[in-house]
Amino acid sequence: MAGPHETDETAGIPLSNSGIGGSGGNWGPGGQPPVGTGPVNPPVVPPVCPRHPDRESYVRCQRCGRPTCPECQRPAAVGIQCVDCVREAARTSPTARTVFGGRATDGRPVVTLTIIGLCAVVYLLQRVAPTITDRFSFVPALGWTEPWRFVTAAFLHSPYTVFHILLNMFALWSLGQYLEPMLGRARFAAIYLLSGIGGQVAVVLLAGSPTIVGLNTGIDEAWLTPVVGASGAIFGLFGALLILNRHLGRSSAAMYVVIAINAAFGFLYPNISWQAHLGGFVVGLACAGVVVAFRGRRPQLVWAALGGIAVVLVAVTVVKYLSIPDVIRMIDSSTFS
Repeated sequence: MAGPHETDETAGIPLSNSGIGGSGGNWGPGGQPPVGTGPVNPPVVPPVCPRHPDRESYVRCQRCGRPTCPECQRPAAVGIQCVDCVREAARTSPTARTVFGGRATDGRPVVTLTIIGLCAVVYLLQRVAPTITDRFSFVPALGWTEPWRFVTAAFLHSPYTVFHILLNMFALWSLGQYLEPMLGRARFAAIYLLSGIGGQVAVVLLAGSPTIVGLNTGIDEAWLTPVVGASGAIFGLFGALLILNRHLGRSSAAMYVVIAINAAFGFLYPNISWQAHLGGFVVGLACAGVVVAFRGRRPQLVWAALGGIAVVLVAVTVVKYLSIPDVIRMIDSSTFS
């Protein structure tokens, strides 16, 4: 039994041997503390989230120890961290890199799937609105006045047969799911686009130089033939794969056979632009060579070198167009309306 001078450990209030509400001790009538003595315990202030002071939170960040509300909580390897600590860790932690120095991802070929989806949507639009093919296909005679065609043609396919897009998208999927995780999404996308543009550039460079006399009697067919398809970009991925596999010591014997068969189609069958295949392949080799050459060095150097390849493509194209008569170079799509 508690003595007259012992205290209740949970309340810290002196006890009286006459009990609460009795006449002994310092208690007032009704078992209440005497007037003027103040509250027995200070009020407890609930913890609140620093970012949202109006929200109580009894969950604390495992890193900084501050309360964090559900909106600011982020799952961590152990427990919960606040959003501020997660951002700080991401800012100070080194970025995970692929085997060739690109930014590492979860391995899903997001860029590949995006391109396939985009090409599929564009193909459906081509079937519904045939004028899309006329407006965005690559025609060498229109390249100077409508330069966007160098890019857009790689996302179009022949609207007259489904096999063109099916074969190209199958090849893209096969190459993309292998190369994209190896290169990183941004570098894979850059190589794809540069190779596609390189294919159109090769079509221009390998077209015969038209003359004013030729314009009067009919321009060289190569200058007026529309080019569509992702084949140039895909051949660029073929070239990139050969370079990267060689650097990693992996065999590409089967890939040489596939490339040879696809290249042969460009010469054996009409309406297939072997020039675009060749141009894309060469650019893909060059881009992959840059990636390998700067492996393990600052990522900015790789992007600078890829930018240099783009500058070269633009430069040789400008030189080619400036070498032909103005009356031909300045043709636009209204000429064929």
